[in-house]
Amino acid sequence: MYQVNFSEQAMHELNRLDKLAQLDAIDPISSLKPADLAHPREPLGQFRRGQKTLYRLRAGDFRFYFEVHGETLHVDYILHRNSLEDFLLRNKLPVSEQQLVEQHSKFWKYLESLTK
Repeated sequence: MYQVNFSEQAMHELNRLDKLAQLDAIDPISSLKPADLAHPREPLGQFRRGQKTLYRLRAGDFRFYFEVHGETLHVDYILHRNSLEDFLLRNKLPVSEQQLVEQHSKFWKYLESLTK
């Protein structure tokens, strides 16, 4: 079993849920074992973003994006399934990590700037 740490963005997403929904959401990530990470299979995936190896875990309506640091899983993002942010991160489109955690309206303004 791993220790699980959450980024500020991930904690913000979790805090939007009631306590029981929080427990249901984090159960799949808190149950991961080293063997799961060694050979990822659905609902777990692995990909590279720059120099980082990230994992993506589908859990209900949420997608957990995390890194492994020894015995700790660091959840960088929790994104709602089928969201634009989830799509951009999965497909490695040109968006910075900071822009993913900004307000929704600022995110759309950034996308508009790419077309200019």
